[in-house]
Amino acid sequence: MEIDASGAMLKRERVREAILELIEARRPGDAIPSERVLSAELGVSRPTLRAAVDELVVAGLLVREHGRGMFVAEAKITQELVSDRNAFTLPQAGGTWTSELLEFRTVAAGARVGRKLRISPAAEIHYVARLRLVDGSPMAIEHLHVRADLVPGLSRDELEQGDLYEHLRDRHGVQVSEAVQSIEPTVVTRTEADLLDVPELSPALLFERLTSDTRNRPVEYVHSVYRGDRYRIVSRLSLGPRTQTPATGEGHHPGIPPGDFAGGGAVSFSTHGVVQQGL
Repeated sequence: MEIDASGAMLKRERVREAILELIEARRPGDAIPSERVLSAELGVSRPTLRAAVDELVVAGLLVREHGRGMFVAEAKITQELVSDRNAFTLPQAGGTWTSELLEFRTVAAGARVGRKLRISPAAEIHYVARLRLVDGSPMAIEHLHVRADLVPGLSRDELEQGDLYEHLRDRHGVQVSEAVQSIEPTVVTRTEADLLDVPELSPALLFERLTSDTRNRPVEYVHSVYRGDRYRIVSRLSLGPRTQTPATGEGHHPGIPPGDFAGGGAVSFSTHGVVQQGL
């Protein structure tokens, strides 16, 4: 790397750190100084300052409003992964999670979903698309494929109100016990962008999950798209055993619908990044 390029990179990183300090000292919606003021205060050129600001806008930490200036973005929904020897438990994320039903119909499973649910392609499933909101703001789009033979009477109310897994247990006698989940980066399509209120091709996280019940029957296959600008995953790693296991409270695990997994066991991430139910 050339010295000039290296120097420019270090300067931009210094500017980025300075702006992050401004962001952390303010609340969501608060304004920060203009690019002209910041470039003068930090002693850098406007292009260098703008490059650092652009990175923070893309990262979802700053918002530009034409004619008004720059503002601290809404706080991200944070999902923390905590190591517990060979697994990563998931503490609950913050905010009030609600659902808005976009589509609900009974259709044939088809070849791909049928393979995942271990049923015939001609077997019926309930297909559900719903928008997940946090404190009223769109956060994710979920596409659920639920075996109709296990929950023939699944209703719209169950999909919009309360905990889906609790409804499966209490109303349908289906007790889920394990969920295998993967997470990977993606971008949103035009339709997804409209629903999530973000620009097309914005970064997002793709969750895919297969949930089984206590009889080892696949119950549902789900794929969900979470906003990349409002959602992040944080890992807390431990290098030694704990003297006691912290209590887990009630709440929503992003990517995993609220509910009771086999009597409240901890949901966990394996060291390969796949989510499964802790025993």
